[in-house]
Amino acid sequence: MSAAADPALLERLHAELSGLRATALAHAAQHDAAVSAAGDGYQASAANLLHYLCLRRHDLRPLQETLVELGLSSLGRSEAQVMAALDTLLGVVERLGQIAAAPGAAPTVPRGHLRGQQLLDAHTAALLGPPPGTRGVRIMVTMPGSAAHDEALIPALLAAGMDIMRINAAHDDVEAWQAMVTRLRAAEKDSGRRCKVQLDLAGPKLRTGALHGGQRVARFGPERDEAGAVLRPALVWLTGADAPCAPPVAVDWVLPMVGDVLREAASGDALEIQDCRWRHRKVRLTEARDGGWLAQAVKRIYVEDGAAVRLRRRGRFIAHGVLRGLVTQERPLRLKVGDHLRVCRDVAAGCAAQVAADGSVTRAAQVGSTLGAAFDDIAAGHRILFDDGKIGGEVLANDGHALEVRITHTPPGGARLRADKGINLPDSKLRLDSLSAADLEHLDFAVRHCDMVGLSFVRSAEDVLLLEDELTRRDGQHLGVVLKIETRQGFEALPEILLASLRSPPVGIMIARGDLAAEIGFERLAEVQEEILWLCEAAHVPVIWATQVLETLAKSGAPSRAEVTDAAMGVRAECVMLNKGPYMVEAVTFLDAVLRRMQDHQHKKRAMLRRLAVAGAE
Repeated sequence: MSAAADPALLERLHAELSGLRATALAHAAQHDAAVSAAGDGYQASAANLLHYLCLRRHDLRPLQETLVELGLSSLGRSEAQVMAALDTLLGVVERLGQIAAAPGAAPTVPRGHLRGQQLLDAHTAALLGPPPGTRGVRIMVTMPGSAAHDEALIPALLAAGMDIMRINAAHDDVEAWQAMVTRLRAAEKDSGRRCKVQLDLAGPKLRTGALHGGQRVARFGPERDEAGAVLRPALVWLTGADAPCAPPVAVDWVLPMVGDVLREAASGDALEIQDCRWRHRKVRLTEARDGGWLAQAVKRIYVEDGAAVRLRRRGRFIAHGVLRGLVTQERPLRLKVGDHLRVCRDVAAGCAAQVAADGSVTRAAQVGSTLGAAFDDIAAGHRILFDDGKIGGEVLANDGHALEVRITHTPPGGARLRADKGINLPDSKLRLDSLSAADLEHLDFAVRHCDMVGLSFVRSAEDVLLLEDELTRRDGQHLGVVLKIETRQGFEALPEILLASLRSPPVGIMIARGDLAAEIGFERLAEVQEEILWLCEAAHVPVIWATQVLETLAKSGAPSRAEVTDAAMGVRAECVMLNKGPYMVEAVTFLDAVLRRMQDHQHKKRAMLRRLAVAGAE
């Protein structure tokens, strides 16, 4: 007798599937309050998420192998409609084995798998807008500050395929955001295309503070090819320091100065600059404009404020000056494995290490931090990561004012730590308010001008409920909500976060892969983003695939091969987010083409159902 007709095997399969079905129904019944609290049209989604969580508390791979050998569904595409998948499979096994259905085991939902997809499609449209023509996946684009005054940028992005305009509240100001929204609404009228607006709240982002006491340097230079040949000289604007004029075109750097240089200058003259490395560098004057001169540099220049400059013509120096009010950058801390670093509660405490004449370190480098309250939850032995995980360390001690950190990993040759770089604490359970005072002010703008609001660093269901309360207080229930999963805490609490979010839909989840990778480890990112996709599909909640999508293309004009594949995998989400860059219009056009092609090849995927720790205990 063949395996497909083995009555004993079919009986065992029927018993195992019936047991899974019963426990899934019981699990949903135990959380009936959470299902009942879901918004209108979302109760079925809450119940399905609970069914799926129960299913994923088991290692179903042996069962899947048996089902595949019999030519039956492996349950690998059951996320969106768990009970329908189980009921359908049970019905097939009952017919094959001539097994009577158990009393009370009638299907609890309509048979078939379309209903779950229909719910996901409806919830996606409610949050992100209707699908853009034949492309099912939406494109979200982060606005640069220039979008507030560049008349051509937003219309070009809209024409290229932008569906959601993302404004990052951590940058620019309310006036700039208002200008961006105004330009978008005008472009919508001209093009006939609708585009949603999302304001991302900055949230409790822990960052490094400013560095003090070291040399501040301005640096600029030409663009070169792989062989070192100059492709484009650096464009510099020379202006008076006492009454500086804005550059008439985009430039690489501005050099304000005092002295006779600008009064005596002529086209073709060379401005000689005292470089920090005791080299005499030159910029060649090319064109006079109102208030200054445009000049070009073909070598890299490092210069401090107060540096001497001399104007040279046909071998003679004809004028002298000094740079004043030069915009300079703090010199970063140089760190290598084994170094010690003090991370201080005082945001302004950053300074370089003190080194004795014999090269020994007499005082470790230190850096301030922007969230002193986080120190209350950090203990010795916890990991601490800087700059998206490029630099890692171990906390040796915490006296409440400073962390003593030993650097445990950097890129080969060490790394540079600058101000305003992210700090991640994957082992620390931070008890921080999810909404700052600034976030609450920015919510007022979102309620008046936006369609969606993004909540950063979501760590618990309580964070979601707090945002819900604040929106209700502002009569902002019309806003869609995007919850950004970018911490270990947020990922581990994702089931509870999803259930809480279904109370006030529409809602979506953003996989913020930058901070998330730093928190969970780069080697786990692919695995974790898969789990997020599965759980969100089970809750019929749209997913936004974010961080570094086509970043090389947006910044340099040409994509890498790896990021093209990454962008193509974004078709498994409901939306893909692009960050800003000089070639962002080209990136939107490219992504639109990739997504249109890929949607004919792939929709979601079949999964192997090993047990998921995030689903909870059996």
